Parts: sequence; structure tokens; C-alpha cells
Amino acid sequence: MRLGIAADHGGYELKNRLLTMLGEWGCPAEDWGAHILDPDDDYPDIVAPLARAVSAGKLDRAVAICGSGVGACIVANKIPDVRAALITDCYSARQGVEDDDMNFICLGGRVVGYALACELIRTFIAARFQDRARFRRRLRKMAALEPSGNGPISID
Repeated sequence: MRLGIAADHGGYELKNRLLTMLGEWGCPAEDWGAHILDPDDDYPDIVAPLARAVSAGKLDRAVAICGSGVGACIVANKIPDVRAALITDCYSARQGVEDDDMNFICLGGRVVGYALACELIRTFIAARFQDRARFRRRLRKMAALEPSGNGPISID
């Protein structure tokens, strides 16, 4: 699995700890920034390139971290074919992939601690889309709402 991770200043330290943890798990992730701690950086500048990489198929899944996770989630969902959610529990991390083919999770660096973030990411990367007719139907309906009209690549 090709996994990317990015964070603004609100998640910078957590992102760096998670990168180390992912490497230790044997699931290295690509670091999409920020590469320095800058309290004046803006999450759209960091999250949008990560989301575009998922949209383009360069990454299978991604994790974005900002202070609350909300801004990162809003930005990610502006990009076609990205299905992002703010995740704070393992049920949603799993169910979002299984039912909704979620490919992008957002975490709040000031909300979720390191131990929980590890569990959320572990659950997210272990989950697999359950390719059922009702889930594909829902994905097609979501895709029809996207301005591009292209929709998710993996629904059929």
C-alpha cells in the first residue's frame, strides 16, 4: 500500500512520530510535509497536494493532520475522487473503508493523542473495501455529485 502523510503546524510533531511508527511497522509512508515547524503555515497548502496525489493514483491512502482535523478534511474533500473523513474512533476508521471506500483520514493533532492515532492508522490501513452492490451504488451516487463528473475510479 502506498501511504502518504502530511500535517501543518498543528500536527507536525504527531506526524513525525507517526512516520517513525509506520516505518517500525513495516509500512513506510511518504512524508508530504510540512518539513519544518512553521506556526504560520496553512493547512490547504499542505493537504491539497496530498489529496491530489490520492486522486491521481500516486497514493492509495493518506493521513492528514491539522489542529482539529476539520480543516484538513474540508480541503481533502474538495479534490475529486478523495473520500476523506475526520476520524476519532477505530469503528469509523474501519467502517469508512469497508462501506464507503474511504481513502483519506484526517486527524486532529490537538485532539487525538499519539497512542490513539497509532490505533486509528493501523485500523485504517488494515481495512478493505467490501465490494458489495449497495456500497458500489452509493459510491456512484457520491461520484455523480462531484463537479468533475469522473467519480471514483474503483467503484465498478
